[in-house]
Amino acid sequence: MSVLRFDLTGGASGDMILGALLDLGADRAAIESQLLALGAGAIRLDAARECHHGLTGTRLAVAPGGASPQDLPAGHGHSHGHDHPHGHAHAHGPAAHAAGHAHRSHSDIRAMLEASALPAPARDLALRVFRRLAEAEGRIHGVAADTVTFHEVGALDSIADIVGSCLALGQLGATGIEVGPFPLGRGEVRCAHGVYPLPAPAVVDLLRGMPSVEVDETLETVTPTGAALLVEWAASLPAPKGPRRIVAAGYGFGHHELKGRPNVLRVVRMEPESAEPSAPGECVVLETQVDDSTAEWLGVLVQKLMTDGALDVYTTPVQMKKQRPGTLITVLCETDHREAMLDVLFRNCTTFGVREQTVRRTVLDRRWETVATEFGPVRVKVGLWKGESVTRAPEMDDCIARAAEHGVPPRRVYEAAQRAAP
Repeated sequence: MSVLRFDLTGGASGDMILGALLDLGADRAAIESQLLALGAGAIRLDAARECHHGLTGTRLAVAPGGASPQDLPAGHGHSHGHDHPHGHAHAHGPAAHAAGHAHRSHSDIRAMLEASALPAPARDLALRVFRRLAEAEGRIHGVAADTVTFHEVGALDSIADIVGSCLALGQLGATGIEVGPFPLGRGEVRCAHGVYPLPAPAVVDLLRGMPSVEVDETLETVTPTGAALLVEWAASLPAPKGPRRIVAAGYGFGHHELKGRPNVLRVVRMEPESAEPSAPGECVVLETQVDDSTAEWLGVLVQKLMTDGALDVYTTPVQMKKQRPGTLITVLCETDHREAMLDVLFRNCTTFGVREQTVRRTVLDRRWETVATEFGPVRVKVGLWKGESVTRAPEMDDCIARAAEHGVPPRRVYEAAQRAAP
């Protein structure tokens, strides 16, 4: 329901992406709590509001083990726009492990995420991002994706950036992603394998087929984590076409100064304008009643009808012939879905016939707004009649997700969203 467009003026890294999403309204405390529950290790998200080049936004630092970012060594993590040792993921043999470096393999991280209690959409999206990243690194090093290993500190960074960003994306209700051209610097970067050219080999692999532009910077402007996140999101959540309304924007800063441009990533939130007119439109009502179907069968039938395009489905208890209690099934659908609905009814219930009639339906124009609550962002559906807002309804899926994150009943989140709605 929301389209997020990422404008990569200064490039893209995991901390810039997550910082921009926090700046847009994602709940840092909830994300930090869910990251801690993964059991990967103590992770702290330090988000600071700052102003650079006339822009106000968020600079994020990931501090593993509860340390403050300023206490970390210079070679820590994946700070964007730098020339310190890059070493994000590698294909190490047993000797490297014996040397005393702790590692996590892609298969280890996958197992941890699959066993987690993360919201399914965020978990599955994070799994796909890690898979894309491991496959790219594996192609570079000539090994299978599951054998790609992450240095311990780097693994915590990757988990915080990737999982945290996917959680933030879910909080914000993003259903479509657009990504602007990737600005690619030139020069060299030092990593565990020696000196590599910029962009780093994994970034080049990840950005195949993506628009990019060369910029006059000699630092790493796009990291493998940043590339993997945005490329996977754009592939998994393609943005629908059509008119949109800009709602808000968030800015995430990198950790180093670039010489020719601000080191910032912007994310713009847009809501599609409703294509549903207020004028009456024709629909079809299909009805049938049955007295020999179980409640389980009817539940499956209703779900199937909604999945296959019904506008609404409801059941009503009725008295049928021979004094048998039965169920009236009513389906509302658009005229071009009539055949599909009939197919579902005849194949999935015991009826021998379906009645139908054409009706006219008038609906409100609709738009989506996002309100900030004490539990995090919640989308609110706004109904418009003759251009005037006449009704508002918090999105229940958002209320359920925020309630699960904070351990409160969904009703509390719903009521908070109602109070926050203008």
